[in-house]
Formats: sequence, C-alpha cells, structure tokens
Amino acid sequence: MKCKGVFITDCEGPITKNDNAFELCTHFLPQGDRFFTLISRYDDILADIVKRENYKPGDTLKLILPFLKAYGVRDESMKEFSKKSLLLVPKADELLKSVKDLMPSFIVSTSYEHYISALCELLGFPFENTYSTRVSLNSYKIQYDEAQRLKELQREILELEIDIPEGAVSFEDLSSKTQKAVEKLDMIFWEEIKHMKIGRIFEEVNPIGGNEKVRAVKEILEKLNLDVSETIYVGDSITDVESLRFVRENGGVAISFNGNGYALREAEIAIISNQASITLLLARIFCEYGKDGLLDFVKSFPEGLRSSSNETVEIHLITRENFDEIVQRSKEMRKTVRGEKIGNLG
Repeated sequence: MKCKGVFITDCEGPITKNDNAFELCTHFLPQGDRFFTLISRYDDILADIVKRENYKPGDTLKLILPFLKAYGVRDESMKEFSKKSLLLVPKADELLKSVKDLMPSFIVSTSYEHYISALCELLGFPFENTYSTRVSLNSYKIQYDEAQRLKELQREILELEIDIPEGAVSFEDLSSKTQKAVEKLDMIFWEEIKHMKIGRIFEEVNPIGGNEKVRAVKEILEKLNLDVSETIYVGDSITDVESLRFVRENGGVAISFNGNGYALREAEIAIISNQASITLLLARIFCEYGKDGLLDFVKSFPEGLRSSSNETVEIHLITRENFDEIVQRSKEMRKTVRGEKIGNLG
C-alpha cells in the first residue's frame, strides 16, 4: 500500500550523470563544450545576479536552440543521441522502480523532452509522470543566411570570457571583461537573434526551470489532492532553487543531491553520495515515519555507514555553521560523479 505522500525529483544530477544540453552542444557544435559553458554562465548571471525580468534559470535551453538548428540538428538526432549517451547514477534505476511502489513519483526536469523520453523508455518510468522542456526543432524552418549568421555569432561568442567570482551578488561584482561579455550577449540574443525569423523560438519554447518547476509541483499536488508538507523534492542546481524553497517553506522535505551552492542554499537536507540508493532509503523512512522521523534519522546518521568499498554516503541537515563545508564537499562529489566540466555548470 502506498503511503500518503509524493516523491518528485529532478533528473540530471539525482538520476543521471548527464547534462544533455551540454552534451548536445559538445557533439553537434564546433567547440560546443566551451560555447555551452559560456551561455550557462550568462544564464546564471541573468537569473541569480541581475535577476532579469521574465528570465528564469534554465533558459539556456532555449538560447542554444537556434544554434543547434543552424547546424542541422533535428528531433530524431536529439532523441538518438540522448539514447546513446544516457548515463545513470549508480542505483538510480532501482530508486525509480522502487519509489513508485511507495508513493506517486514524478520527474520534473529542465531537460528536453527527447532526453526524458529516452530515459523513460530505458527504465520503464511512465512518461506521463514527467515534466520537461517541450520543443520540436523539426517544426522550425531556418533560412540559409540566418544559419550562416548564427555560425558567425557562435564564433564571436567563443571569443568571450565570463567568470563569476565566489560571492558575487551584483553586476558590479563582475570583472569589466565579464560585464562587457554580458552586454555583448544581450545584443546577440535580445537585439539580433530575437528579431530573426528563427527568433520566434525564444517566445514559443518555455524551459521547465525556476518558477516553472514550482508550477509543476503545484499541479502534481492538486492532481493528487496532497499538501506541500507531504512532498519530498530532490534537486541539485540553480533550476531547482524556487521549488526547493517552495517545498521547504511549506513543510515538505527539500533535498539536495550532490547539489551546487544554488541548490544547497534552499535545501534542508544534503545528500553527498556516488549512488542513488540513499535517496530511496530516505523516501522509505519518510513514508514510514513522516518528516520528523526522517529528520531524526538524518541527525543520527551512523558514521560507520558513511562509506564502504564502492559507496560513499553523507547526509547532513544544512545549517549556517556547516554550509560552507557542505558546499565544498558536495561540489567535489558532484564533479566526481558527473565529471569536471558538467560538475562546474550551474
């Protein structure tokens, strides 16, 4: 019998090692890894530092679409690449298969639907229990001259330098080189590409990040007639900030799984692990004993279980006193599990 509660998790990080959008750019675009990293940092600046109106974390996924289209990427190639490149966090298959027997379970992800569909097919998880960024590149036409111009713009972007210093909270905290890069990208995206014919993609694609994830959580709760306090939410990045905060402030369980600083600021519990089995254990405890029982378990998590021959596990209640140390340890594990380049993305 299922308990009265709901399990909601992000995908990339808690379930898979991939950053699918980063990997798509790396595979299909010249110097795509550097290109995506620059756009991701631009995204972090707009969402977390500038706090640009009508811009949300994860909108990187619509900014890169015109460039993917310019290089001939189609829905079929996105789906096929996603299938071939899927990498699960160890024990994540067991987590998803088992947790849905405990309580209704959902994936709320910024990832493109092509990737989430490939994951569902692999693991037998119901696609109807997922939220992801809907887009069909095949439905967009691109003119030859626009494609050529986008390739020129991509080369210009690759020449930029963007760095976000630790603790930066305002545009003035950024170096003059980074400020100029942001201004250049503003011109490229919001003055030039937006007014191309392919630019309508910016209006029509709505990545599931930030408040869109909160909207998804609310929709799930309404559908199940549950309260936020009956929710476990697992996230790891800047796209989960608002949903982690929403769940935590309303009495639910907000968990960071190998999260970066953005996610850890809003989570209540930090998991630092190279396997997903600990997430299933916490879900079972929540199901059996509620939030209070789960918090008691985390407080008394036995030191002897923290590591074994092939599994490393830490669980912490996040406090002001331990925050900096947890961020450092969590980021190190994040890079260990997902690789240096993906681990450093927002």
